[in-house]
Amino acid sequence: MAARDNGEEKDVATLVTELADLIVRYAKQETVEPIRDLRRYLGFGLAGSLLFCIGIPLLLLGELRALQLETWPHLRGNLTWVPYTVVFLTGAAIIVVLFNRIGAVKRNVDRRRAELITELEQEG
Repeated sequence: MAARDNGEEKDVATLVTELADLIVRYAKQETVEPIRDLRRYLGFGLAGSLLFCIGIPLLLLGELRALQLETWPHLRGNLTWVPYTVVFLTGAAIIVVLFNRIGAVKRNVDRRRAELITELEQEG
């Protein structure tokens, strides 16, 4: 059971060693590298989430302070609640937009897949 490679015959022990080496390299390629890529992907996702969690409240706080300062003579007394309501509605709108974007890619893929299946059924 000898194979030829560049005119040289290899014995069984060499073939088994090469096969084992090939299997180990393939296993690393198919398991370790995707995990490494996943770790990088998760790292960027967590960093982005952290920045959102810090940045959005700071922007809303800035909006509140700006509304309070710029509308001070007009919104005082019984109208002091208006800047808080505006900031609350802005925050709610941001949350709605973010939650709508979470599944948007999957919804678009599912919709496109359904369109393609419908087209194929009509042709066939």
